[in-house]
Amino acid sequence: MFTQCFSSTPRGARLARRLVAHRLDTWGHPYAGEVNETLALITAELAANAARYGRTAPARDFRVHLVEAVDGTVRVEVTDTRAERLPVVAGVVDPEAEAGRGLLLVEALACRWGVMPRPDGPGKTVWAELRVTGPSG
Repeated sequence: MFTQCFSSTPRGARLARRLVAHRLDTWGHPYAGEVNETLALITAELAANAARYGRTAPARDFRVHLVEAVDGTVRVEVTDTRAERLPVVAGVVDPEAEAGRGLLLVEALACRWGVMPRPDGPGKTVWAELRVTGPSG
């Protein structure tokens, strides 16, 4: 299990992605492997959303929680303090738009994903799961 708080900034989102990739590598999912690359991308999207849309005040951080379950599932959770800004997947994205595709990627890459109320305070947790076949899956 890995849990870390990050600043709600683009730099914090980048660091979250890098540390998740590092943790996955130490768990036997190499950096260049499909599991690591997929979960790092999912983490990047969820962390970027938390930094951009989930912040309520400058001092409010977001938290990343990563766990590898015995059933062959790896789950990443990103928790922020904005309960009223729930993520939605837009059906059609303007091809000229510079944003709006992140959750489409998460939906396409994850086996399952969703959102739930933050368990320890105001806010929400957006989570995604990926089924893996083994340590180098």
